[in-house]
Amino acid sequence: MAEQKKQQVGSKKVNELYPLDNGVNITVKVISKKAIAQRNGLAECLVGDDTGIIIFTARNDQLDLIQEGSTLVLTKAKVDMFKGSMRLAVNRFGHIEVGAPASFKVEQDVNMSITEYSTYIRHILCNYEYYIFMVDYRILTEL
Repeated sequence: MAEQKKQQVGSKKVNELYPLDNGVNITVKVISKKAIAQRNGLAECLVGDDTGIIIFTARNDQLDLIQEGSTLVLTKAKVDMFKGSMRLAVNRFGHIEVGAPASFKVEQDVNMSITEYSTYIRHILCNYEYYIFMVDYRILTEL
């Protein structure tokens, strides 16, 4: 009971993720796993919850924990951008654990990785040098 409350505090749903989101606590179910680079230990997994799905990039030791159909509890995860699309990842500051089987049904109609974002970088001129003032991601296309 205390473990379930711990997982719920500060956790997000897949449809609440946004570009460059950081420190995300989320519980997802693995739908599929596809190895991208065997030698480098890299795989893309389709994960989701009851609000949508997103591509999760798994690396090295994380690959052993991820099996199709398993439930993952991601702590301090982050959202990376790859070719204008969001990818969920856990780096060295985060943690992955295999959780109890999820009671929710994965909503596969809402794919957050399909939404394409465009980068708008605003610059300011200061002493004849450009500095990046703000990076803003805006939805370019939504399928």
